[in-house]
Amino acid sequence: MKTKRTLLAGALFVCALIFYGFAVQDNPLAKLIAQLEQYLDKNTQEKVYLHTDKPFYAVGDDIWFKAYVVDAQTLTPSPKSNILYVDLIDARDSIRKTLRVPLFAGLGLGNIELKDSLAEGNYRLRAYTRWMRNFDQAYFFDRTLKIGNIWTDQLVTKASSVYQKNGDKQETTTTINFSNLDGYAYADKEVNYQVTVAGKVLSRGRTKTDDKGNISLSYSNNKTFLGGDGAIQTSITLAENTVINRRIAIVDEAGNTDLQFFPEGGDLVENVRSKVAFKALGADGLGKAVTGFVQDDAGNKVALIKDKHLGMGYFAFAPMAGKSYQAMVKFEDGVERTFKLPPAKPEGITLALINPTEDKIGIRVAANQSFLAKNQGKTFCIVGQNSGNVVYTAKAKLNNLSFGAELERSRFIQGINQITLLDENMLPVAERLLFIAPKDTLSIKLQANKANYRQREKTSITVKATKPDGKPVIGSFSMAVIDPSKMDLQPDKEDHILSNLLLTSDIKGYVEQPAYYFNHPNQQVLANADILMMTQGWRRFSWQNLNVTALSYKPEKTISLSGKVTQGKDKPVANGAVTVFAKSDKILILQTKTDSNGEFMIDSLTFPDSTTFLVQARTEKGRKNVDIEIYDSTVPVVTANPNRADLTVNINESMQAYLQNSKSQYEAWLKSGLVNRSVLLKEVVVVDRKAPVKNSSNLNGAGNADKVFTAKDLESSYSLEQALIGRVAGLTFSNGIAYIRGQQAQIVMDGFYMDADLLNSIPVSDVESVEILKNIAYTAIYGSRGGGGVIVINTKRGESNYTRDIYVPGVKTIRPIGLVPAKEFYVPNYADPKINPNVPDLRTTVYWNPNIVTDSLGNATVSFYNGDNPGKYRVTLEGMDLSGHLARKVMYYNLNAKSK
Repeated sequence: MKTKRTLLAGALFVCALIFYGFAVQDNPLAKLIAQLEQYLDKNTQEKVYLHTDKPFYAVGDDIWFKAYVVDAQTLTPSPKSNILYVDLIDARDSIRKTLRVPLFAGLGLGNIELKDSLAEGNYRLRAYTRWMRNFDQAYFFDRTLKIGNIWTDQLVTKASSVYQKNGDKQETTTTINFSNLDGYAYADKEVNYQVTVAGKVLSRGRTKTDDKGNISLSYSNNKTFLGGDGAIQTSITLAENTVINRRIAIVDEAGNTDLQFFPEGGDLVENVRSKVAFKALGADGLGKAVTGFVQDDAGNKVALIKDKHLGMGYFAFAPMAGKSYQAMVKFEDGVERTFKLPPAKPEGITLALINPTEDKIGIRVAANQSFLAKNQGKTFCIVGQNSGNVVYTAKAKLNNLSFGAELERSRFIQGINQITLLDENMLPVAERLLFIAPKDTLSIKLQANKANYRQREKTSITVKATKPDGKPVIGSFSMAVIDPSKMDLQPDKEDHILSNLLLTSDIKGYVEQPAYYFNHPNQQVLANADILMMTQGWRRFSWQNLNVTALSYKPEKTISLSGKVTQGKDKPVANGAVTVFAKSDKILILQTKTDSNGEFMIDSLTFPDSTTFLVQARTEKGRKNVDIEIYDSTVPVVTANPNRADLTVNINESMQAYLQNSKSQYEAWLKSGLVNRSVLLKEVVVVDRKAPVKNSSNLNGAGNADKVFTAKDLESSYSLEQALIGRVAGLTFSNGIAYIRGQQAQIVMDGFYMDADLLNSIPVSDVESVEILKNIAYTAIYGSRGGGGVIVINTKRGESNYTRDIYVPGVKTIRPIGLVPAKEFYVPNYADPKINPNVPDLRTTVYWNPNIVTDSLGNATVSFYNGDNPGKYRVTLEGMDLSGHLARKVMYYNLNAKSK
C-alpha cells in the first residue's frame, strides 16, 4: 500500500499526457494540495471496526469482539489512540453499558456480558475513540444487534399488517399471534395494548386472544407526516400475577414509498445530457421496485424508469430550457404516484464518469452555452482522492462545451474515490464518487484437518496468510466458529471488515446489504455499486473543511483525570490543592496542585470499571468554598439509530430457533448446577422488583441500618435536614450539622467521608436513599469514625449512566469509565474425563479467538472441540497486517451426529 506522501507527490505529475487540453498544475492547485496535506497532518482521521462472533444474542450470552482501529488514509493500525470506547445502546437510545478498551497498535479486544436485566430488543454496538469525537458522529462504528431474552421469550409474537387508504387517512389492521417457543397458542388471554407511531399514540385498549392466540387491532393515522417507525406495546396476562410485556415493532405506511432523484455530478443543467440516479424507499427504509417514465410539461416521454438493484437505478436525458419534468411511476405494491424532478439550472457545468466499471474509466466535463459564454477561458481543475489520498490532478481552460479524459482503473485506490471539479477559485462545482473493489487484500487459506467431524471431536484449522504479491505475512486476526443453523444468516446483509472499512465507514446513511458489493465480484455488482455511489452522495471528506482549527478532543494515550478549580465568578484558583480519593479493591489517594489557570491533571491512571472517585479541592489557604469542573467526563450524545431499516423485524419471531436452542442449553446447565438461577430471570416477568436500597455504600450491606429512607420518602423535602428531623430517635441538628445521641455523626456519601457541614449542600433530588446507623452493631465497622453514629447517603450517581452533577462546594464525586479486562472465551476440553458427558453442549459459538497471529511464514494453527449440534459450521476469519492490507475468509465444515 502506498504511503500518504507518495500518493500526494505522484499525483502532481500524472495528468498532462492523459487529459486532453490539460496542462500540469498551476499555483492555485498546488496551494490547494499543500493545504490538504497540512489539514491531513493535523486532522488524521480514524476508523473503527468491530469483528463480533455472531449477529444474534440472548440474555446470558457474551458479545465477543475484536477491535481494529485504523488510519482512515492508509488503513494501517492507528498509533493515535490507545483507548477505545464501546457502547451498548438499547432501542430507546439509552446507553446500557460502556467499556473502555485498551488498544495496542490499534488492536483491542473485549466482551460485553448480557445481564438478565436486559429486555429483548434491537440494540446498537457503538465504538469510537475520543479523537473521533472531533468529527462527525456519523462515522462512529454503529451496528444493530438482535438480543432476545430466553426466559421471557417463552412468549413468541408474530405480527402482520394490512394497509388501506381511506381519504386522507391511513387505515391499518394488525394481527398479532401469541404463542410459546414450542408453538402452543395462548388462547383466551387478556391483552392490554397501545399503538404509537412517531411518538404519537394512535390507539390503546384491552382485548382477548382468540382460540388460536390471535388479536386484531385496527387504527388509523390521518397525519401523513407521522408515517414511519412505531411500536405496539402489549401486556398479556398468562395467569394470575403473571404478566409479560412485549414491544412489537411496526412500520406505519402513511408516508408510502418515496422516490428520490440524484443528478450525476450534483445538478441538472439545461441542454446538457446527464444521468439521473434514483432511489425508491419504502416506509421501512428499504429499497422498493419501481417502474415508469419521465415526461415533460407537455406530456412528452423523455426517459424510462426501472430499478436495477434494491430500488436504485438511473436514466439519462437532456433537460430543455423552459421545460419542467416529472416522473410517473408504479411501485411494487401497485400504487401509482407522480414526482417532480429537480429543476435544471439555466447555466451550469457537469461532471460525469463514462464506463465506470471498466478497466479504462472516462471523465467528461460538459457545460451549456450560457455557462461557456460567461466562463470561457477560465481554468477548471479536477482532483481525484480517496480519504485525502490524492491520486489524480489536472487542469484545463474552458474553451469548448466539453472536454474529457480516460484513466486506467488501476490508478484509483480500493474503496470510495471522490472526483471533484473545481473552479478557478478552487471551489467545488461538481462531484462524482467512484467505487473500486478490494484489490490490496491479503490472501487467506483456511484448511481444516478433516472435512467431516463427529460431535465433541477435536478440530484443527490452519491459517496461511500472504500479501498481494504472494509473500507470507505476519498479521493479526480474529476467528469465530458458529452454528449457523440456529441463526437466520443473510451474508449479503452483513457488514464485515471489508464492507465497513472500504464502504460504509466513508458515507453517511443506511446502506442496504453492504456485503453484497464484496461477496459477488462481477460486472453487474460493480454496476450496482456505481449506482449506490450516485445515490449515496454523503461522504467523510469535504473540500470546504480544509481550514485547520483547534480541536476539542485530544488523542487519548492513557486514562487521565483533569479539570479546573474556580472561586466566585469563575475566578481560577491558582496553586490550589487537589486530592483525589479512589475506592475500588484498594484505597488510592493522589494529590496535585492547580496551575495559574486553576487547571489540574493526573495522568497515567489505571483502574477497574465501577471505581468511584472523590475529588476534593481547596484554595492555597485551605478554604473549601470552591467549584470543581471535570473535563471530558461525558459520553457523546446518542443520536437516532442510523440503521433504521434493521429495526422493523420483531425480535423473538426472527430468533425463534436461536432462542429455543439457548433455552435448552441454559436449562441443562441449571439442572447440572453449572450456573445459578439467581443470575437469570424466571420464565415470566410479573413486575419489576427493585431492592429497597440501591447503590448502597453501607459497609454492613445494603439496608442493614437502624433506619432507611428511600427517594420516595424524601421527595417532598427541600433539604436532607428537613427530611430527617423528627423522624429518627436521637437524631438532632445544630447549624446544619447532624448529631446522634449528642455526638457529631459521620457523613458518608457514595462511600466517601464528608465534612459534617456539607450535609445540606447535597440536593435531595439527587439522593437515592439514606441509611441511619446508630446501633454499635452497625457503627463498629466504621471504627472511631462511627462513634457518633453514621449517616450513609447513596446518590443516584451510583446508577449506571447517571450523569447529573451533585453540587457540594469543594467536592466532586465522579464515576469515570474504567478498564474492563476481557474474559477468556471458554473452550471445553473433552479429552478431560472430569467433564460431565451428560450435559448437552448446544453452544452456537463453539470457538472465538481474537488473538491469532501468523508467524514469519504466514502460518498459524488453532484447535478446539465441537459441541453437540450437528450441522454445517461456519468459520470466519478477519484481520489485517501492519501495512494496512485487510483480510476476510469464510470456510465451512460438517459436524455429523454420532452413529448409534
